[in-house]
Amino acid sequence: MDFLQQPSIWLYLFIFFGKILEVTVSTVRLVLINRGERLKGSLIAFFEVSIWIVVTGTVLVGFQHDLLRCVIFAVAFAIGNYVGSWLEGKLAFGLSSIQVIVNKDEKSDALVRELRDNGFGVTLLEGEGKEGQREILLLHLKRKRIPAAVSLVKARLNNAVITVNDVRVVNGGFIKK
Repeated sequence: MDFLQQPSIWLYLFIFFGKILEVTVSTVRLVLINRGERLKGSLIAFFEVSIWIVVTGTVLVGFQHDLLRCVIFAVAFAIGNYVGSWLEGKLAFGLSSIQVIVNKDEKSDALVRELRDNGFGVTLLEGEGKEGQREILLLHLKRKRIPAAVSLVKARLNNAVITVNDVRVVNGGFIKK
């Protein structure tokens, strides 16, 4: 690994892509641990810290004479955060809850039927808003299914109030983990 000692394009590429990989893995690890997947997060931590030691060590050896290493390291750190959050969004680990507030009428009944026909568990609550009776639809689902549920609601009722929240644990219901 002599190429890690002397300034060269290979050294800079190693630092750049190594740091992006390390920060991306770190982001995914944090999300897994926050969502209760401690074992998976701990396994990923081993690879994360292994990458960190090699990349950071490479930057620290000789950075006084080659400040470009530090600049590349910092830029890759920022890019790694972006890539990690993008990847986590695509993987969409975990569960969520969607609350939909709609006028109580036949359109809301059709929406509930369509959601249920598409495999969503929907619980209905009665509510009262500023301008009358409302229905509150509660859905618990895997995060990967959020876009499908929201698009169904928007297609039927474009004036619905939709909120999405992360959920840590759901016991019972229709969600298969």
